[in-house]
Amino acid sequence: MSMLHQSQLMVSTGGRGFFEITDKVQREVERSGLCDGLCTVFVLHTSASVIITENADPDVLRDLESWISGVVRDGDPAFLHRDEGPDDMPAHVRSVLTQNSIGIPVRNGQLELGTWQGIFLWEHRLAPHRRRISLTLVGASTGPG
Repeated sequence: MSMLHQSQLMVSTGGRGFFEITDKVQREVERSGLCDGLCTVFVLHTSASVIITENADPDVLRDLESWISGVVRDGDPAFLHRDEGPDDMPAHVRSVLTQNSIGIPVRNGQLELGTWQGIFLWEHRLAPHRRRISLTLVGASTGPG
């Protein structure tokens, strides 16, 4: 039986950094009853991203932040937009360079992620925020409903 399920997650961030949401997304897949299909994860903000990256070695996350901080610097005088501070426009650039949406296959009711893959919200602002993430699941359900 084909199905469509939509929901939202709220993620509180502690400011700039990575917040793993793999388990939250998996719980929503299970709650939806989706057996096989696609889960789309979309962040409803212009200064945060969603990414899939390694979730075993924290050095990967540190290296990603180090690299992007060297490419997109807070307070860069080239940026005119700074309505909310020196990290405002850099946060927008970071989100454009990364992604606001990812699609993950679902097989047998499980997110089909590789062994070391995790789903992360990447907060680009320095201050804490509450971020909304929209989930859309489409495919075949496990039964009527």
